Amino acid sequence: MEKSGYGRDGIYRSLRPPLFYPKDENLSMVSFLFRNSSSYPEKPAFFDADNGETLSFSQFKSMVSRISHGLIHQMGIKKNDVVLIFAPNSVQFPLSFFGVIAIGAIATTVNPMYTVSELSKQIKDCKPKLIITSPELFDKVNRFNLPILLLGHPGNSNSNNSGVVRFTELVGKAGYFDLDKTVIKQTDTAALLYSSGTTGVSKGVVLTHRNFISAALMVTSDQELAGEMHNVYLCILPMFHVFGLAVIMYAQLQRGNAIVSMAKFDLETLLKNVDKYRVSHLWIVPPIVLALAKNPVVKKYNLMSIKQIGSGAAPLGKDLMEDCAKNFPQAVVMQVIFDVCFYLEYWNEGYWRELLHRSGTFILCAPKG
Repeated sequence: MEKSGYGRDGIYRSLRPPLFYPKDENLSMVSFLFRNSSSYPEKPAFFDADNGETLSFSQFKSMVSRISHGLIHQMGIKKNDVVLIFAPNSVQFPLSFFGVIAIGAIATTVNPMYTVSELSKQIKDCKPKLIITSPELFDKVNRFNLPILLLGHPGNSNSNNSGVVRFTELVGKAGYFDLDKTVIKQTDTAALLYSSGTTGVSKGVVLTHRNFISAALMVTSDQELAGEMHNVYLCILPMFHVFGLAVIMYAQLQRGNAIVSMAKFDLETLLKNVDKYRVSHLWIVPPIVLALAKNPVVKKYNLMSIKQIGSGAAPLGKDLMEDCAKNFPQAVVMQVIFDVCFYLEYWNEGYWRELLHRSGTFILCAPKG
């Protein structure tokens, strides 16, 4: 197998076969997400490691349908309205996100660590019609005089504000919504994610339904080639960020993989969850790779289910990659860069094992067919 895509003309061409994207212009990312789910209705879609909640794919689809119905008929949300999601990772985050997207509304996500001042700037810029948040963040959003959908379960919601609808109440009163009913084009806006503002004011980045679908197919192209399905991905990276939202959550769910959600990082809790849920894929950041390589607590748990450890955000050094690989001899340890290109993919296991002696950035792109 060739190992370089560079031709004599100096132009890089992917060694992979071309990807073929759906040509139906009237296709939403939610319809695409559930296109094959009837073939595996009882397979797990979500595990919430913080509260033990689990959802099969049939339950997942049913919940998204009910949330969409509730957003329309109880909250008055309609196509092209902006809905702001301000919450940590949980199963209810993606349920809310897809419920918004399915009706043709636009989701904008916010870092739950934001101050009121930072949150205010995004609210002024995107002008949401509804805020979806969690009980611990309620006081930050209550001052904006916008309708609120409060996540959580009965007993952990402490607001009696008349402008607040609890997630469990909305779902309990909701009916059925046909997820294919709303006419949505691939070119329609699905999400408005905000940049970090490292070069100035944070700016809204428009992502269409096609952006999500295309990225998902690129991210999972090797699984498609290998015929892999029903892997288990741990999502410790924040769902408000494009990595957690699109690369882990959406891309893997549309492939039929399961997501284990964690709201915050703690090394031993992470290891317990890998052991408990038999996590196969761990996509993380360099500080967590360092902990996996150096912390002796790693030896306490059965982590043999892990097939792949991927790290983004910054390059890994050769020594760190090798040290981590020693603790996980059954797994491929790799680095990828997720940036403005949205996704830079990896090669097959054998190829990566041959490249483990290198460090830095690998750019291996799958062409569009």
